[in-house]
Amino acid sequence: MSVVLRLARAGAKKKPYYHVVATDSRNPRDGKFIEAVGAYDPNLEPPKVEFNEERLNYWLKTGATPSETVADLIKVAAKAKSAAPAV
Repeated sequence: MSVVLRLARAGAKKKPYYHVVATDSRNPRDGKFIEAVGAYDPNLEPPKVEFNEERLNYWLKTGATPSETVADLIKVAAKAKSAAPAV
């Protein structure tokens, strides 16, 4: 079983919302998944990207392969986190 991190579409017609999920690579895009590890909302300005970092790191360490889009979202979230002012 090859685990991948990819987007699963949710939301209404013309108003997409995506869950970042860990799933078997053979499952369909919106089919069953192992675990939801984040969310992506492209409708907002700027688009909202959230991850459960603990679970995301777990899946990456166990060998899950992120899709190209999820890899880009991980980079965007890391950049936004490092740019945020420290409190």
